[in-house]
Amino acid sequence: MATARVPRLLSASPALSSSISSVFSQLWKPASIHSSPGCCHHRALLSTTPSLQKKTPQYPPKPCPPPAEDIDESFLKGSGPGGQKINKTNSAVQLKHLPTGIVIKCQATRSRTQNRLIARQLLAERLDDLTKGDQSRSAIVGEAKRKKRASSAKKSRRKYRKLDGEKQGGVADAGEGDEEDLGELDDNEQHSEEIGGRASRSGDSANDFNTQGREHDQLESTRVPRGTNETSKA
Repeated sequence: MATARVPRLLSASPALSSSISSVFSQLWKPASIHSSPGCCHHRALLSTTPSLQKKTPQYPPKPCPPPAEDIDESFLKGSGPGGQKINKTNSAVQLKHLPTGIVIKCQATRSRTQNRLIARQLLAERLDDLTKGDQSRSAIVGEAKRKKRASSAKKSRRKYRKLDGEKQGGVADAGEGDEEDLGELDDNEQHSEEIGGRASRSGDSANDFNTQGREHDQLESTRVPRGTNETSKA
């Protein structure tokens, strides 16, 4: 009975095995658009295209809250809508900046922790406005928003002005068409009047000719023949 021959496995060193595995991993690596250098180059070109990049304004960083030793913090009961969680619990936060005397109260949420963070951020913005004035972050952000609103309003006015101009142009074109139609009617009337005048002149000439014929016949009828006069004298 014949037995199947099993091939003998070759033993290899660890370095050779690692090199072989790396070669096979590179060969069997699935191709992707990110692995090809050409695609990466095109992707870099697309990423640097100005039309594809979102224009984000560069604002100054948010101011940091003052140190804890300069703040007097207290918790109060909230007021207004929100239920018992606000009206019966000390979730509202009140901060007082000791060097300047600025007082900030916050009850934006039902959570005391979130209200503390929001109150400190509001206090930092208030101090930034006090110290920097027009160069503060809130002033710069407000100016940018104002310019954006003005730009959008200007674009809308330009759009409506263009639409009004197109409407007025359509009305003017319609008026010119009406004037052309009226001019054609006037020309037709003038042409018909000319034809009528010619017909009337031809009729007048025919009447004149008929009148002249009748007068000639009358003259011929009244004229006495020469032979009849001589016979009567004899």
